[in-house]
Amino acid sequence: MWLVLALLSSLFAGLTSILAKIGISNVNSTLATAIRTVVVLAMAWGMVFINGSQNGISDISRKSWIFLILSGIATGASWLCYYKALQIGDVSKVVPIDKLSVVFTLILAFVFLHEKFTLKSLIGVILITAGTLVMAV
Repeated sequence: MWLVLALLSSLFAGLTSILAKIGISNVNSTLATAIRTVVVLAMAWGMVFINGSQNGISDISRKSWIFLILSGIATGASWLCYYKALQIGDVSKVVPIDKLSVVFTLILAFVFLHEKFTLKSLIGVILITAGTLVMAV
């Protein structure tokens, strides 16, 4: 099931880029990001109430709150930069560079989460980076 969800996530991320590029023409990128965020917020809270998981809020630890807030700040910064880049750049160049997040994630997971960084991971990082450079240049 995780594979299906990951593929759907990838498909929706691809749609996001195309729809955003069309939507931000003649719109301030920061305003566009705020509008997108309100929609995401409504969808996320809608799912919380549909799933009935709102009762779990009081069970969240202080550590989890801190890291969820930091993750939200990182997401907001990412979205603001992404929308500005989409507004002034070509989707076909912005998106591959944005997907270098995979490379950063693998490196950060190795450094901070002590996850394995195997030869396979190293080859993947090199290929993703090379592919990004080929597509973006």
